Amino acid sequence: MRQDKFMWKLVQVAVLASVFWPGPSLAAPSSASVQPPGGTGSYADLQALELELRRYMVPAFTSSVVLDSGAKVGEDYADTLMAAKLRGLFVFEQRLSTMNVAAWPRTQQVDYLAVKSLLNGYRFNLEVLRPWKRDPGFYLDPLLKVAFSDIPSVNAKLIELRVQLRQIAPMLRHARSRLTEPAADYADLALLNLENSDGVNHYHPYRATPPAGIIGWYDDMLARARASKSPLVPDVEAARAAVVEFRDWLKAERPRITASAGVGARRYEWYMRHVRMVSYTIPEMLTLADREHSRLTGDLALIRHRNRDLPALALSRTKAEQDVKIARTDKEVRDFLKTQEIVTIPKDIGPLGSNTPFIVRPTGPNFWEKIQFRDPIPDHLHAVIPGHRFDAELADRDRRPIRSGFADGVRLEGWATYLEEALMTAGAVKSPRAEEYIKLFGIFRAARVPADIRMQQNQWKVVDAVAYMRRMTPWLDEDVARVDAEIYLRRPPGYGVAYTIGKLQVDALLAERSMQLGPKFVLRDFHDEFLAAGQLPIALIRYQMTGAPQAVAPFWSTPPIPAS
Repeated sequence: MRQDKFMWKLVQVAVLASVFWPGPSLAAPSSASVQPPGGTGSYADLQALELELRRYMVPAFTSSVVLDSGAKVGEDYADTLMAAKLRGLFVFEQRLSTMNVAAWPRTQQVDYLAVKSLLNGYRFNLEVLRPWKRDPGFYLDPLLKVAFSDIPSVNAKLIELRVQLRQIAPMLRHARSRLTEPAADYADLALLNLENSDGVNHYHPYRATPPAGIIGWYDDMLARARASKSPLVPDVEAARAAVVEFRDWLKAERPRITASAGVGARRYEWYMRHVRMVSYTIPEMLTLADREHSRLTGDLALIRHRNRDLPALALSRTKAEQDVKIARTDKEVRDFLKTQEIVTIPKDIGPLGSNTPFIVRPTGPNFWEKIQFRDPIPDHLHAVIPGHRFDAELADRDRRPIRSGFADGVRLEGWATYLEEALMTAGAVKSPRAEEYIKLFGIFRAARVPADIRMQQNQWKVVDAVAYMRRMTPWLDEDVARVDAEIYLRRPPGYGVAYTIGKLQVDALLAERSMQLGPKFVLRDFHDEFLAAGQLPIALIRYQMTGAPQAVAPFWSTPPIPAS
C-alpha cells in the first residue's frame, strides 16, 4: 500500500509535465519527411557505417590526441584536413539515406536515428563550432591532465610523460597559427584558467591552497620534480615556459579579439533538434524553465516554513565525519531502492564513491559543498546511485555495437536530475532539511537554461550568465556559477538546458507509460527498461518504449544547418 502511494505521487508529478511532450514545433516537416527511409541498406550496413564513422572522426575534436599519441602536431587541425573531413561526411550521409529503415523493427530504427544524431553532431562541430580555430581553451584543456601526473620513477612511465611534456611547446606554437577566429569569451576564459584557480577543482588533486590555474599547476609539477630530483625537471621547465608564452601571446592578441562565442538562435535550435533530438524551440524551453524555477522556488519557501522550528544541519568538519555520512547515505539509498522496488541493482555493483570530495577551502565551502557536507543525498541520487556512476556501470556492461558507444548529454543529465525530486517524492530522503537541498539543486538546474540559451544566442556574456544564475539560486557562489557558465558555453550547445529539459522529458515519459499500461504499470520495470535502452536521446527511448511515432517524426529528415 505504501509503495502504491509513492508511485501515485510520482505519476501525479509526471502528468503535469506530460503535456509538454515536444511536437514538430519548428518548421513542420512534410508528410514524406516523417517516415523512415525505404532504401536497400541492411541493419548490418548501419552497424558497419557507425563503426567506420567513429574511426573517421576520432582525431578531429580533441587536442589531447596530440599529447597521448605523439602525433605530428603540425598536421593536426590544419584547415585543409578539417575541410576534407567535412567533405567526407557527405559520403556517410548519402550511405545513411539508402538504408531500408522502414522495414526494420523499432529497436533498429532507434539505432538508425542514433547514428543520424552522431553524424549531424560531427557536421555541426566541423561546420559551426570549429574549436581548433575559435577556442584557445581547446588547446589548453589537455594540459591539466599532464600537470596532474605523478612524477614517475619507473623508466617506461618516465619516457611516456617526457613525450607528453615535449609535445606541449610545439602544440601551443601550432595553436597560435590555427586560432584565426578566436571568440572574445573563449579568450577571456582561457586567460582566466591560465592564471586562476577555478575555485571548484573538479577532480583536481587536493591542495590546501589550490594552484593558480594551469600555470600554477605546472609550478606545482616543477616543485615535485625538483623535490624528487627527477630527470624530467628540464622538460617540465620547458613545458611551463611554453604555457607562459602562450598566455603572453593571448594577452597581446586580446584587444583584437571581438568575435562572439555563441552559435546563434537558429543554429542552436537546429542542434537541439537534429543532434540532441529535442524538439522544443527556444521560447518553449525558456517558458518551461521559468515555470520550473517558480515551482521549485515556491516549494522551497513552503518546505522552509514547514521546517522553521527544526535545527539546521551542521557541515562536516573532517573527512572522517563526511565519510560516515556518505556511507550511511549509500546504505539508506540502496536499501530504499531495493525494498521499495524502485530499480534493479545488480548484486556485483559495490560502492561507487562520492562526487564531492571533502576538502577545506580557505574561502569556505562552495555551493555543492554547503549542501553535500550537510547531507550527501542530493548529489548521491544524482551522481552516484542510481544516477551517473550507476548509469555508467550499466553502460560499461553494454556490448551492443551502436548503443554501447553512445552517450547523450540530455539523457545523462535528464535521468540524474529526474532522480532528485522523483525519489524524494517516493520517500528516499529521510531528513526534512535535505528536502530543501533537493529543491535548491532543482532551482540551480532551472536557472541554467536561460544562461545556456542566452549565451549561445550571443545575448549574454559569461559575466551576465554568472550574475543571473547567482541572482536566481540561493547559496550559489561565483566560482561554481562561472565554471558552469564556461561548461555550457564551450561544450556543444544544449548542455546547460539538459538537466531541466531532460528531466521534464523523463517525467513525461513516466506519465505516458503509466497511462499506457494502466494497472500493469510497474515503476521498477519502467526504470529498468529506460536504463536498458542505453544512453540515447530521450525521444528515441520514448519511441522504443511506447511505440509513439510522433516521438521521432521530426528527426527522419535533416535540413541544412542554417546560416548564422
